[in-house]
Amino acid sequence: MSRIGKLPVEIPSGVEVNLNGRDLAIRGPKGQLALTLVRDVKASKEAEGIVIKPSDESKRARAMWGMTRALVANMVAGVSQGFSKTLELEGVGYRAQMQGSNLKLALGYSHDVVYEPPQGIQLATPKPTEITVTGADKQQVGQVAAEIRRFRAPEPYKGKGVRYAGEYIRRKEGKKK
Repeated sequence: MSRIGKLPVEIPSGVEVNLNGRDLAIRGPKGQLALTLVRDVKASKEAEGIVIKPSDESKRARAMWGMTRALVANMVAGVSQGFSKTLELEGVGYRAQMQGSNLKLALGYSHDVVYEPPQGIQLATPKPTEITVTGADKQQVGQVAAEIRRFRAPEPYKGKGVRYAGEYIRRKEGKKK
């Protein structure tokens, strides 16, 4: 039995859910998201919210049950509140600034890195050394943050690079004489 899968997904006010066979579409104030359910689970819209159940007692159906419920819950949370990740830049001369909707990064290379965000993702730079990634799709927000971090991952000797806010970088000791 999936402890997560058993819980119904509550639908807050202002969120509209459309369930048509295997296609689930959720619309809210922050945007709209869609998901095609796998054959191993069934979804139904009831008074307490969206209920996900396995179609049979196979191992795959039980595995998909909790995962699908978590995906639907993330979709509902995304269209109602949205998701956000913050990145920090550490290093001399490392800067970020917005250029229209694109992000321009100075990361110690001979050229500036320009990143164009995908549809549905908003980037902001409240400070020159801070980047905020926001959007309705949790997976897409995390993917965009990971792509930006990959331009200059933090190195273990001085800690220079792009890191998630609050991320701990394990430091190494330098050379000894």
